[in-house]
Amino acid sequence: MNRLAEGITKIIDFFYVPFRKVMPEQMFRYAACGGGNMVLDWVLYFLIYNFVIGHSLVYFQLPISHFQLCLTPHIATLCIVFPITLLTGFWLQKYVTFTQSDLHGARQLIRYITIVAVNLAINYFGLKLCVEMWGWYPTPSKMFITVITVIISYFGQKYYSFRVKKQ
Repeated sequence: MNRLAEGITKIIDFFYVPFRKVMPEQMFRYAACGGGNMVLDWVLYFLIYNFVIGHSLVYFQLPISHFQLCLTPHIATLCIVFPITLLTGFWLQKYVTFTQSDLHGARQLIRYITIVAVNLAINYFGLKLCVEMWGWYPTPSKMFITVITVIISYFGQKYYSFRVKKQ
C-alpha cells in the first residue's frame, strides 16, 4: 500500500509544478485526492445505479425482525457507494495528503468520519435553505454549498483529523 501511495504522490506532485506559486503542495494534493475520489464516486454511482440496481426499488429484510425496508434506487446506490468512497477518501488523505500526522489511524478515521458527517449535514440543510427557502436552482445551490464544504473539510482534515501533535 505504501508503494501505491508513493506512486500516486509522485503523479500528483508532477502536476503540481505549474501551481507552486499559487498554492501550497499539501493543498494541491488535497484537491487532487478529493477530486479523484469525487470522480470515483460519480463513476461508481453511475455504474451501480444503471447496471447493478437497475433503476428498481431495493427491498431487504431487517435482521431479527419481520420488517422489510424499501429503498429507492438512488438512495440504495448511495448506501452502496458512500462507504467505498468514504474509505478511499480517508486512505488518500491519510497516505498522500496529510502524511505528517502522528495520530493513531483509528482516531484519524473517527475524526474523518466526523468531518464527513458535518459536511453531509451542511449539504442537507444548505440545500433546504438555498432551494426551498431562497428559491435558488438546485444545481447552483449544490455548487455553492460544495465550495463551503470543501473549505470546511480541508481545514477540518488538516487541523482535526490529521493534525500533527505539537512537540
